[in-house]
Amino acid sequence: MNTTNLQQRFMSLRSNKGFELFVVGVILFSAIVVGAKTYDLPPTMLSIMVWLDHLITLIFLVELIVRFAGEENKRHFFKSGWNIFDTLIVIASLVPVDESEMAFIGRLLRIFRVLRMVSIIPELRVLLNSLLKALPQLGYVMLLMFIIFYIYAAIGATLFAPINPELWGDISISLLTLFRVMTFEDWTDVMYETMEVYGLSWIYYLTFIFLTAFAFLNMVIGIVVSVIEKENAIEDAAHSNEPSMADLHEEIQSLKAMITKLANDEPNKGQS
Repeated sequence: MNTTNLQQRFMSLRSNKGFELFVVGVILFSAIVVGAKTYDLPPTMLSIMVWLDHLITLIFLVELIVRFAGEENKRHFFKSGWNIFDTLIVIASLVPVDESEMAFIGRLLRIFRVLRMVSIIPELRVLLNSLLKALPQLGYVMLLMFIIFYIYAAIGATLFAPINPELWGDISISLLTLFRVMTFEDWTDVMYETMEVYGLSWIYYLTFIFLTAFAFLNMVIGIVVSVIEKENAIEDAAHSNEPSMADLHEEIQSLKAMITKLANDEPNKGQS
């Protein structure tokens, strides 16, 4: 078997739906193993978990080799951030952690194997790419939200610190209290406490909630949804421009018929 045929077999294997589903199943099983290790298990189960961890690492290594071997241009393989991420996770999993000084970091990296689900499933990649592309726009929204938070925290620390220093003692504590108000975590208790001294302090809380919990969060959702729609449109356009296998087969057959016709016409022209 020559190199070209072997590469085609690897390409066919890595694009096979069954192979992808198997890898997804292994990733999910890896997540279950990671969760099981957090419980107080008997020594027998712990040893089984260690062997299962080795098996999962071996499967990930084989899957990475298959994907690399199926790449037509090997140099382009590591141009993808997802491939680099998968490679780092697999390499980190190969490093023994039981007797190593970096055991804690090694175990943490094994936990991140669950994130390989994102690199395997295209829909999750689109969502994450959309979120990353939305970060610049979200940054300005977050900056404006922080300015509003800071102004309200300064007002709260100035007015309400004598009422309850534990909630409004300084501006940093006031920021935490306002975050509690924005997430609606017993915010009415905070409001009623200040209303006993300042009867109109409800205006302070309601305006803050409308600005942050409603207006700004809706802006964040709108930006993310808009970017996701653009990414999906780009993805659909890219797929629509790619010819299907049936189209390629039909084009090859038509080219063969044309070549055969030209070959048959050539002797006839010579006789005439």
